[in-house]
Amino acid sequence: MIPYIVFNLMQVVVVLLCAPLASGVLSRMKEIVQSKQGPSIFQPYRDLWKLFHKDEIVSEESSWIFRFTPYVVFATPIMVTLLIPVLTNYPLFFAFMGDMIAGGFILSLGGFFSTLAAIDTANPYGPMGASRTRMVGFLSEPVFMIVFFTVSFVAGSTIPYIVQEKWVTPLVFFVTPSHVLLMLAFLMLILAEGGRIPVDNPTGHFELAMIDESKSLEYSGRGFALIKWGGHMKFFVLMCIFLNVLLTPWGLAADQTLGAVLLAVPKVLLKVFIFLVVIVVIESQLSKLRLFRIAEFLGAAFVTSVAAVIAQVF
Repeated sequence: MIPYIVFNLMQVVVVLLCAPLASGVLSRMKEIVQSKQGPSIFQPYRDLWKLFHKDEIVSEESSWIFRFTPYVVFATPIMVTLLIPVLTNYPLFFAFMGDMIAGGFILSLGGFFSTLAAIDTANPYGPMGASRTRMVGFLSEPVFMIVFFTVSFVAGSTIPYIVQEKWVTPLVFFVTPSHVLLMLAFLMLILAEGGRIPVDNPTGHFELAMIDESKSLEYSGRGFALIKWGGHMKFFVLMCIFLNVLLTPWGLAADQTLGAVLLAVPKVLLKVFIFLVVIVVIESQLSKLRLFRIAEFLGAAFVTSVAAVIAQVF
């Protein structure tokens, strides 16, 4: 029998290699919808390769936080990957070392250090974007807590593998009002935390309007590459949590064999592709919200999550 640690490493490799591809496919599909030529789906790999081979310039005003942050942003999605089902529907080696709440705290750790690094450089645009990012984070964290409370209330646990087994896998629970409302609230969170429209425009480069991208304005070379790669992985991990834990846990490997786990890779990528199509439809129908309208968007997500709790209780 192959040790579970091997399957953990396979999940990490899938997230490392496929996360930039998912971002490239999403960008390419948006360009097609807008009737533009657009870059190749492999453009994120080319950008990372180019950045890793460029010199890194560090501000004299910065401290160790600025130099340490890219590694934190890069490592936190990998740590969460060890806790969630990416390829298997059975617990792996690190499955019980943390639950969904721990995964949320780990991901927020990267955002916390990014905010500190943006302030650390004495660039006026960095703190502006960092303050906007923290505003979005403060508004989204209550929604996270309500979502996790509802999950633990129904499944009796916040361990992702137990949640998908006790709540989502039985079809009778899949169509309950609380589950549908919870999925809608988490989808809105993915758009907010991933820096997608309507909360943020990832393709915008106007400093005064940037939110998520403004935190990395002062980075270059290897540091910028690690931050971009970490951003791709964070978005991919959030999609895996949504798809494999809350929405469609089907297609994951049920057998503890190498062949079954390898067969799960194209199935998971197919689910991710379908979800990317949904995101393209959403972003094509909406426009970026003004800064103070973001609170209304996340407020709607909070109300939706509370409605999920009420629907489950009554």
